[in-house]
Amino acid sequence: MEKSPELANMTRVQEFVLLGLSTRLDIRDILFVIFLALYLLTLLENTLIIFLICRHTDLHKPMYFFLGNMSSLEMCYVSVTMPSLLVGLWTGPYLISFTACMTQLFFFISLICTECTLLASMAYDRYVAICCPLHYPLLMRPQVCLNLAMASWIGGLLVSVAKTACIASLSYCGPNVLNQFFCDVSPLLNLSCTHVALTELVDFISAIVIFCGTLLVALASYSAIGLTVLRMPSAAARHKAFSTCASHLVVVGIFYSAALFIYCRPSRIKSMDLNKVLSVVYTVATPLCNPVIYCLRNKEVHAALQKTLHWP
Repeated sequence: MEKSPELANMTRVQEFVLLGLSTRLDIRDILFVIFLALYLLTLLENTLIIFLICRHTDLHKPMYFFLGNMSSLEMCYVSVTMPSLLVGLWTGPYLISFTACMTQLFFFISLICTECTLLASMAYDRYVAICCPLHYPLLMRPQVCLNLAMASWIGGLLVSVAKTACIASLSYCGPNVLNQFFCDVSPLLNLSCTHVALTELVDFISAIVIFCGTLLVALASYSAIGLTVLRMPSAAARHKAFSTCASHLVVVGIFYSAALFIYCRPSRIKSMDLNKVLSVVYTVATPLCNPVIYCLRNKEVHAALQKTLHWP
């Protein structure tokens, strides 16, 4: 039964309790050390990529321009969620104010939407490079790349404004315990004491437009790339073309597999422990692994790193 508006206003929650990743005292210290090391390593990896791209003119290409944007985004992205995770592991369940929670939610939604659009832009870049190589300098000229990157960042902000405003406008009358290590959409909807149909509709539409829309762009790009690669006459040419796309395809698969499972559903998610595990995948593992996946077999990045370190 719903509470009256007057009662809801009187008992409106002013702060939430974040339970954190784990409440087990025997493993919290170990997890804290592990995730702190992962956080610092993630910042180091992405900082190195940005430094190499900015310093070496050989990397001033559309593919590395988007990779630099992705590294910048992931440094922000991991810095939105990881401090909350670490605090929870260090102190146990802790209080976060309503304003701080909504602020964290705003930046999280904005960055995850921006990442989706950047992944689609990178897939389009690989499509043009392999399927339309003669037109690549024109179709992916610097102004086009800049516009795609700006659209990704601004689009993420606009979507986040709409979603965060809807969630912040709901009434939270108690309980105020979030079974998560950061302020996420589904745990907050589960705590609302008012109808969430409109908020779920906004969440569902944004998921269709952002997640499914960008995923379709990526799938269409790689379908066309696959057909083009299969038509190439030599095995060497096919291997070279595929190697330029394989790393991005792996990143797309990991990111969307976890994110779509959680966000492309209008109903509330009940299995919050599974939600936390999947959240670790795309808030911790993805930003950590992306630089390694992108650069592990990239000869140009290796060459730039050798020049920087003055290797022979």
